[in-house]
Amino acid sequence: MVVKIYLDEELETRFRKAAMEVYGYGRGSLSSAAEEAIRTWVSEYEAQYEYPTKEEPVESIRVLLDHVNKESVELQHKASEIRAQR
Repeated sequence: MVVKIYLDEELETRFRKAAMEVYGYGRGSLSSAAEEAIRTWVSEYEAQYEYPTKEEPVESIRVLLDHVNKESVELQHKASEIRAQR
């Protein structure tokens, strides 16, 4: 599969240098480095945002709202205020 990306010139230079130092100066070194970088990024992203399955809807909602530090009544009042402003 082919994926076309655009990089800042300075980042591209650093990436090429690092890729060739690790994978050599032959064909495929950039592809190997890019695949490793993307695979690492996706793994970290998935680990950070791992949600419960849909079989547990209440737990899914709890996980999604875990960062909210307000009680449900406070959220209801805030929602009412937002609706009133519209």
